[in-house]
Amino acid sequence: MKNETKHLDIRDSSKYSTGFSDNLVPLEPLDLSKVNDFDELTRAMSKTSFGARNLGEAADVLYEMAADKDCFVVGTFSGAMTIAKMGLLICDMIDRGMLDAVVSTGALMAHGFVESVGMRHFRHSSSMDDTKLYEKGYNRVYDTLELEKNLDDAEEIIMHVLDKVDRNEVLCSHKINEWLGKYLKENTKGRSILKSAFEKKVPVYIPAFTDSEFGFFADIYTRRQESKGEKPFQFNSFLDLRHYAEKIRHAKKIGVFTIGGGVPRNWAQQVGPNLDAIEKRLPGQGGLKKFQYGIRICPEPVHWGGLSGCTYSENISWGKFVPEKEGGRFAEVYSDATIAWPVILKAVMERVEKNKG
Repeated sequence: MKNETKHLDIRDSSKYSTGFSDNLVPLEPLDLSKVNDFDELTRAMSKTSFGARNLGEAADVLYEMAADKDCFVVGTFSGAMTIAKMGLLICDMIDRGMLDAVVSTGALMAHGFVESVGMRHFRHSSSMDDTKLYEKGYNRVYDTLELEKNLDDAEEIIMHVLDKVDRNEVLCSHKINEWLGKYLKENTKGRSILKSAFEKKVPVYIPAFTDSEFGFFADIYTRRQESKGEKPFQFNSFLDLRHYAEKIRHAKKIGVFTIGGGVPRNWAQQVGPNLDAIEKRLPGQGGLKKFQYGIRICPEPVHWGGLSGCTYSENISWGKFVPEKEGGRFAEVYSDATIAWPVILKAVMERVEKNKG
């Protein structure tokens, strides 16, 4: 049988691009021996791949947004972040001037209020099933418990606060949150979201106010007014919408930092199309505004629907965001916020301290 010699096909590699020839950015191994803090860790992660790169880039965008003195930054928060003990991260962002407005679910603020007045949440024990939890007055949120007694005690405080409000006042969520923040300022020693917001004059909006304990308590209060023959408070959610829109309208630049999705995210982001529609129908009262920066931390991909406001690239088609080719800066991290958010925020806090002066 004739032996055949096989020859290797040596290709001419000189015709291939080198990466550098197309101005591509080279990646670098993550070397923990060279990492001394969270800032250095996220900088190094931004030069790697997958979720690590997304997290590192999010820290870069958050720092850039926080350092931009012309930017009005909106924080939107959904999910059980306060019952998960992440509330002080929002305080950090408010206290350090990283947020100029907050948009939240009512539940998140209600659980945060419980914590702010000294009440506690507890770790769920697997020895207790959900029926037994209900019987004992424990409300389960994943692996954590909110006490029914906590909510009852919080209700009494909120009723006390509303007792002092002028009966002719028309209620809206940011006004109620401001009054609660004032109460916390005058009656509590620890840090809390509404207290920080009150001190820094940062409005806190709850678009779906009635979808929360706060809404239940306000409704019960007005029912009691009616049963006594008193004029009940009126609630007008348009006051929130207009108050927020005016702040955005007069800002030089706008940015958004988002945990999760839900109503807070979409309500905050739709302000651009809202102002655009106002201007088209009522000239001089609106004007299109687009977000220059955006950071989102959420574990859900687009097809599950939990983003409630879609990806930043899709938002460009709605006129909500400045395209990246025109200077927009965006980062999306698909992760549990209780893992990614503390790392990103701590890194940016360190970077700010390093770059002072």
